[in-house]
Amino acid sequence: MSIHKFLSNETDWANGIPINTVKTSIENSLNFGLYYENKQIGFARIISDYSTIAYLGDVYILKEYRGKGLSKWLINEIMEHPKLQGLRRWILLTDTAKWLYKKFGFTEIPNPEFYMEKHNSNVYYRMKN
Repeated sequence: MSIHKFLSNETDWANGIPINTVKTSIENSLNFGLYYENKQIGFARIISDYSTIAYLGDVYILKEYRGKGLSKWLINEIMEHPKLQGLRRWILLTDTAKWLYKKFGFTEIPNPEFYMEKHNSNVYYRMKN
């Protein structure tokens, strides 16, 4: 599966993620794929209740296809999806391409003191052992 290969080997956020975890995440998300000549070259997924909130995650374009406006097109398609209209909040965690997401209204958290998380950065490492 090309999505697993990219996430597991090319990202910091999902490095080493097991294939079954990727499959389960896809089964429980609204997924968007980008293809060129039957090859998957990009992906993103949404976790949402479709009425109040959506989380945008696992966004990527393969390196050799970047710089062609594809990420902007992909995010636009996601933001315009009929099931994702009228949401109160969108969530995105990223340390790359903030310039892209700002074009679609994403901002830094105005009150980070309200934000809490429970994060296990070693979860995929432990799954292997």
